[in-house]
Amino acid sequence: MINFSQHNFSGARVVMRVDFNVPLNDQYEVSDDTRIEGALTTIKKILNDGGSVVLMSHLGRPKSGPEDKFSLAPCADRLGELLGKKVTLAPDCIGEEVAKIVEGAANGDVILLENTRFY
Repeated sequence: MINFSQHNFSGARVVMRVDFNVPLNDQYEVSDDTRIEGALTTIKKILNDGGSVVLMSHLGRPKSGPEDKFSLAPCADRLGELLGKKVTLAPDCIGEEVAKIVEGAANGDVILLENTRFY
Protein backbone atom coordinates (compact mmCIF):
# COMPACT_ATOMS: atom_id res chain seq x y z
CA MET A 1 0.00 0.00 0.00
CA ILE A 2 1.30 3.46 -0.91
CA ASN A 3 1.50 6.13 1.76
CA PHE A 4 0.18 9.07 -0.26
CA SER A 5 1.93 11.80 1.69
CA GLN A 6 5.31 10.06 1.40
CA HIS A 7 4.98 8.99 -2.24
CA ASN A 8 6.83 11.02 -4.87
CA PHE A 9 4.68 11.60 -7.96
CA SER A 10 7.50 13.02 -10.08
CA GLY A 11 6.85 12.12 -13.71
CA ALA A 12 3.61 10.31 -12.87
CA ARG A 13 0.28 10.87 -14.58
CA VAL A 14 -2.40 10.43 -11.94
CA VAL A 15 -6.04 9.79 -12.80
CA MET A 16 -8.12 11.08 -9.91
CA ARG A 17 -11.85 10.90 -9.33
CA VAL A 18 -13.08 14.11 -7.70
CA ASP A 19 -16.47 15.34 -6.53
CA PHE A 20 -17.03 18.54 -8.49
CA ASN A 21 -20.83 18.17 -8.40
CA VAL A 22 -21.11 21.78 -7.24
CA PRO A 23 -23.96 24.28 -7.35
CA LEU A 24 -23.96 26.75 -10.24
CA ASN A 25 -25.76 30.10 -10.37
CA ASP A 26 -27.95 31.38 -13.23
CA GLN A 27 -24.84 32.40 -15.18
CA TYR A 28 -23.40 28.87 -14.82
CA GLU A 29 -20.70 30.03 -12.41
CA VAL A 30 -19.66 27.98 -9.38
CA SER A 31 -21.59 29.41 -6.43
CA ASP A 32 -20.01 27.19 -3.77
CA ASP A 33 -16.51 25.84 -4.40
CA THR A 34 -16.19 23.83 -1.17
CA ARG A 35 -15.89 20.51 -3.02
CA ILE A 36 -13.30 21.90 -5.44
CA GLU A 37 -11.28 23.30 -2.53
CA GLY A 38 -11.52 19.88 -0.88
CA ALA A 39 -9.48 18.33 -3.70
CA LEU A 40 -6.75 20.99 -3.72
CA THR A 41 -4.39 19.39 -1.21
CA THR A 42 -4.18 16.17 -3.19
CA ILE A 43 -3.90 17.91 -6.56
CA LYS A 44 -1.19 20.26 -5.28
CA LYS A 45 0.80 17.39 -3.78
CA ILE A 46 0.94 15.63 -7.16
CA LEU A 47 1.78 18.84 -9.03
CA ASN A 48 4.40 19.95 -6.51
CA ASP A 49 6.09 16.56 -6.85
CA GLY A 50 6.28 17.07 -10.61
CA GLY A 51 3.41 14.89 -11.77
CA SER A 52 0.36 15.62 -13.89
CA VAL A 53 -3.28 15.14 -12.95
CA VAL A 54 -6.26 13.91 -14.97
CA LEU A 55 -9.46 14.63 -13.08
CA MET A 56 -12.84 13.02 -13.63
CA SER A 57 -16.18 13.97 -12.12
CA HIS A 58 -19.87 14.31 -12.79
CA LEU A 59 -22.12 17.35 -12.48
CA GLY A 60 -25.87 17.17 -12.13
CA ARG A 61 -28.11 14.61 -13.78
CA PRO A 62 -28.16 15.12 -17.55
CA LYS A 63 -31.03 13.20 -19.11
CA SER A 64 -29.99 12.72 -22.72
CA GLY A 65 -26.27 13.10 -23.23
CA PRO A 66 -24.23 16.29 -23.24
CA GLU A 67 -25.98 19.48 -22.16
CA ASP A 68 -24.19 22.82 -21.82
CA LYS A 69 -25.74 23.48 -18.41
CA PHE A 70 -24.02 20.35 -17.07
CA SER A 71 -20.57 21.06 -18.49
CA LEU A 72 -17.66 21.00 -16.09
CA ALA A 73 -16.25 24.17 -17.73
CA PRO A 74 -17.15 26.37 -14.72
CA CYS A 75 -15.34 23.89 -12.46
CA ALA A 76 -12.25 23.97 -14.68
CA ASP A 77 -12.28 27.76 -14.55
CA ARG A 78 -12.65 27.89 -10.76
CA LEU A 79 -10.01 25.21 -10.20
CA GLY A 80 -7.64 27.18 -12.43
CA GLU A 81 -8.24 30.28 -10.33
CA LEU A 82 -7.59 28.37 -7.10
CA LEU A 83 -4.43 26.75 -8.46
CA GLY A 84 -3.20 29.87 -10.24
CA LYS A 85 -2.67 27.91 -13.44
CA LYS A 86 -4.50 26.82 -16.57
CA VAL A 87 -6.71 23.77 -16.29
CA THR A 88 -7.43 22.06 -19.60
CA LEU A 89 -11.04 20.95 -20.00
CA ALA A 90 -11.16 17.95 -22.30
CA PRO A 91 -14.07 18.10 -24.78
CA ASP A 92 -15.33 14.71 -23.60
CA CYS A 93 -14.45 11.99 -21.09
CA ILE A 94 -13.83 9.23 -23.66
CA GLY A 95 -12.49 8.88 -27.17
CA GLU A 96 -9.37 9.35 -29.26
CA GLU A 97 -9.26 13.15 -28.93
CA VAL A 98 -9.32 12.87 -25.14
CA ALA A 99 -6.67 10.13 -25.22
CA LYS A 100 -4.38 12.42 -27.24
CA ILE A 101 -4.86 15.27 -24.76
CA VAL A 102 -4.08 12.99 -21.81
CA GLU A 103 -1.10 11.36 -23.55
CA GLY A 104 0.28 14.81 -24.36
CA ALA A 105 0.12 16.03 -20.78
CA ALA A 106 3.39 17.34 -19.42
CA ASN A 107 4.47 17.30 -15.80
CA GLY A 108 2.54 20.01 -13.96
CA ASP A 109 -0.49 19.85 -16.27
CA VAL A 110 -4.04 19.57 -14.97
CA ILE A 111 -6.71 18.09 -17.23
CA LEU A 112 -10.37 17.88 -16.30
CA LEU A 113 -12.39 15.39 -18.33
CA GLU A 114 -15.88 16.49 -19.33
CA ASN A 115 -18.86 15.26 -17.30
CA THR A 116 -18.85 11.46 -16.95
CA ARG A 117 -22.66 11.46 -16.67
CA PHE A 118 -22.97 12.46 -20.30
CA TYR A 119 -22.89 8.67 -20.86
